Amino acid sequence: MCEVLNVSRSGYYNWIAEKQKEPTKRQLYREELKQKITKFFHESLGTYGAPRIHKDLLAAGYIVSEKTVGRYMREMNLYATPLESFVVTTDSDHEQPIFENLLKQKFETKQPNEVWVSDITYIWNGEGWVYLAAVLDLYSRKIVGWQTGDHMKKELALEALDMAINLRQPEKGLIHHSDRGSQYASHNYRDKLEEIGALGSMSRKGNPYDNACIESFFATLKKELVYRRKFLTREEAVQTVNWYISVFYNEKRRHSKNNYLSPNEFEHCRQEEMHPLHPTIFQEI
Repeated sequence: MCEVLNVSRSGYYNWIAEKQKEPTKRQLYREELKQKITKFFHESLGTYGAPRIHKDLLAAGYIVSEKTVGRYMREMNLYATPLESFVVTTDSDHEQPIFENLLKQKFETKQPNEVWVSDITYIWNGEGWVYLAAVLDLYSRKIVGWQTGDHMKKELALEALDMAINLRQPEKGLIHHSDRGSQYASHNYRDKLEEIGALGSMSRKGNPYDNACIESFFATLKKELVYRRKFLTREEAVQTVNWYISVFYNEKRRHSKNNYLSPNEFEHCRQEEMHPLHPTIFQEI
């Protein structure tokens, strides 16, 4: 055998002995980490980079640096896809009155139901477009209301707003920010905001960065879900989007703004800090 392989007899037996050695604890730990990294990466739908995977590992009790996680991910060719830039899709060519921009790109809040942001996006499927209206609470970046449909009329936006109102029961003084779309400038939508004592706020014309947080959510939704598969029917698209928001995004997806806690986890932790002996004031969806 040694002659065939063109190696010395001692070299061959040293190689055999090395192969038969039991792996060290460090080697076993490294392999276990790689398995966990792969697991968390795929559980995130292949969207988490090293920072979020690192938080998952720490939460699971593993001691490892973010730098090491990044190196292991590169070794295993696990890469998160970058977000796309915002695309302006708003139809603001209407004669409805416009709210003043009260938000002014101040996206940090100190309590829930202080500022909600809203917008509409669309998702292609084999039967045409599905439209998604969503309402996001800046406090935790949680989607507190949403609705899907085969149109993007004001009724779609109103149904998403109604869901948010029923779920969160906001007090008067809530700021509701949106773009200048006709849905949000309609009399019906404005009346609903007035009914709950909310203050309307709208972006400057043609400036999606004034509503960057909801735009960022839509970009994340499309990167992590929509662009990774083809929906054959509207019903399939609707069911999958509902699952993504309620089961994955709100409940599990780690958000950098929340110190890499999911929106629901962030709200629960902050609630316990503020009201350790009181029952929950948040409802889950």
